[in-house]
Amino acid sequence: MTDQAIDTLVDQATDIREGESLDLNSLVPYLEAQIPGVEGIPRVRQFPGGASNLTYLLQYPDKDLILRRPPFGTIAKSAHDMLREAKIIQALKPVYPYVPEIMAICEDHSVLGCDFYVMERLVGIIPRQDLPKGLNLSESDTRKLCLNVIDKLIDLHSIDPYTAGLSELGKGEGYVERQISGWSDRYRKAITDNASGFETVMAWLEEKQPKDIANRLIHNDFRFDNVVLNVDNPFEVIGVLDWEMATLGDPLMDLGNSLAYWVQADDDPQMQFMRRQPTHLKGMLSRQEVIEYYMDKTGFNVPCFDFYEIYGLFRLAVIIQQIYYRYHHGQTKDKRFQNFIHAANYLEQRCMKLIEKSVL
Repeated sequence: MTDQAIDTLVDQATDIREGESLDLNSLVPYLEAQIPGVEGIPRVRQFPGGASNLTYLLQYPDKDLILRRPPFGTIAKSAHDMLREAKIIQALKPVYPYVPEIMAICEDHSVLGCDFYVMERLVGIIPRQDLPKGLNLSESDTRKLCLNVIDKLIDLHSIDPYTAGLSELGKGEGYVERQISGWSDRYRKAITDNASGFETVMAWLEEKQPKDIANRLIHNDFRFDNVVLNVDNPFEVIGVLDWEMATLGDPLMDLGNSLAYWVQADDDPQMQFMRRQPTHLKGMLSRQEVIEYYMDKTGFNVPCFDFYEIYGLFRLAVIIQQIYYRYHHGQTKDKRFQNFIHAANYLEQRCMKLIEKSVL
């Protein structure tokens, strides 16, 4: 494949957004001291995706690096923990080879005014809202890609954190209860005067919560736009990114989180508007097919998945509302967030419809 053809498929960084540039006067000498072979001033670009942590491409003549830092402006103390994310990636590398290599972790705020880390760049295709132009897959090929991506979540959930020496990544039993309590509390703290109440949804989740089905490594944000595909073989997943919220917990909760983003072809227009990954394509599994495939491969089984699906949608609504709260109160000026309130309110309606039909 020619370099030009590869460039059309590989995820591209763009110009840095206003107010989000990096201080190269401090950064350059730090990187030269920390990473062998790094010299000179890199060309810095920014990846446009994501509404949470910021991701930059540092281009040197002989290598590319990725820098991850928290957003600018006021943020919650417990959010955007760069050190934790980097250390999780380091711990996972021996047992889950799809994470990138960490090159440097910085706790010195005199460099960029925040914690940040630098890792290797995994060059490949990231399936965002739509597949990149030039990647034309048949219906059967699309299904093959879909299954391979789901398999990487299943692979993660098959790791025993205790034998892998990763038991300290989470708190253990009681995960479901902590999530329902925690996300409900976060939503109430992020309510704005134009936000839905979600009280009925939160009460239903509190009442219907099951016991943890297992305690496994979970990603907590597993989506198509967080995987990297091999340019020469787009069915092969070579990387899984964005481990900010990874922990130990119930794997079915993780699957529910993923399905909250899983917009299929027959969803209503509001849900289609929120689509961030190509799960609408012919050949992609439906949400129900994903659940059945996952249960068959893992051996986990529950008679009804409604709780996990509704939880995933509620949690997504909280994340969206938290981001909107920052915009609403002038803590960020990023115009991408001005309509997030409509998405959060819509998700309450979607939760309520599922609750009304639930057999739980």
